[in-house]
Parts: sequence; C-alpha cells; structure tokens
Amino acid sequence: MLHLLQLHYTAAEDEVTPHITGHVAYLERHHAAGTFLISGQTVPTSDGGAIIAHGVDRDTIEQITAQDPFVTNGVAKYTITTITPGRIHPALADVLTDEPLNLQ
Repeated sequence: MLHLLQLHYTAAEDEVTPHITGHVAYLERHHAAGTFLISGQTVPTSDGGAIIAHGVDRDTIEQITAQDPFVTNGVAKYTITTITPGRIHPALADVLTDEPLNLQ
C-alpha cells in the first residue's frame, strides 16, 4: 500500500520557518525507518511539500502525519491519498512490497 502525503501550509512562511529543523528531523526519522520513500518541496515551494510513503496502513500513516512538527504547531496540514498499486515498474518491485515495516 502506498500513500501520497501532500503537505499544505496553513500559516505564513515566517510562522513555518521556526519549525523547519523539527520537520527535517521528522523526515529523516521516517526515511531511516523505510516508511518515507520520497519527500520534497512542491513547486512553488510556498505551497508545501509531498511525500510518498509505504509499508504501513492508513491508520498508521495518519498517526505519523499527526506527529509532524509542522502539524503539531498548527502551521500545516496533510491530505492523504492511499493507493493500491495495480502496476509497478520492475525497478521498484523490490522496494514496494506488501510487507508491513517494523517501526520499533
């Protein structure tokens, strides 16, 4: 199961800036755990960012997004789109498994 996480800023840039360090640590933690496959800013960057996540169910990804410092500090929110892949490029087949990740 894949999740497209779209991060939307809900506050002005000067209110978001103080929380960037915490947000980057949050991203690094979930990349290291293998949950986040891709993350980056959208274009234009003032809109927010996007993440492609996998290996966890919808409830878990909702819990994970709720822990983002941008969200806990009220400067952003997520839109989550859950995808059940019907076709996967062979180069991604080993990465995109249905096996749940061990997040301990």
